[in-house]
Amino acid sequence: MKNILPFLLTTLGAYIALPATAQQLTGTWQLTAADKIMPDGKQERDYGPHPHGIAIFTADGHYAVEIFREQRMPFAAKDREKGTPEEYKDAVLSMSCHFGTYEVNPAKGTIRFHIDKASFPNSDGTTREHTFTLKDDQLSWQLPPRPNGEVPVSIFRRIR
Repeated sequence: MKNILPFLLTTLGAYIALPATAQQLTGTWQLTAADKIMPDGKQERDYGPHPHGIAIFTADGHYAVEIFREQRMPFAAKDREKGTPEEYKDAVLSMSCHFGTYEVNPAKGTIRFHIDKASFPNSDGTTREHTFTLKDDQLSWQLPPRPNGEVPVSIFRRIR
């Protein structure tokens, strides 16, 4: 019994140190919607009617988020180094990806992304904090408003 008590305290301490909502985020999530709330309050699709994407949160605090528009313009030259300006623009604007580490603040209802690298280079090495909602197997968060006032919203469903 003496040997079991330190083991139990150490094991329980590991779970107690990680907030319940962070534990609940751990896993793989499939994107179900990538919308935007317009300045007038109307909600519209941001990456088309059937965006594709995934969010992965590990128990040790790492994450990856990838969002893609369903319809993307292929490069006519079939060579990524020989795209036209229009092809490059579409490639960049049809995706939003980033990875790094994360932490959850259950009291504030926020998730903080410490972004290592992102598809938008200005986000590399930055930290972003977003309010999030977790209900059953649906996870969503809102980003801060864009310069034009649109507020991006990402919605995911747990797949594992």
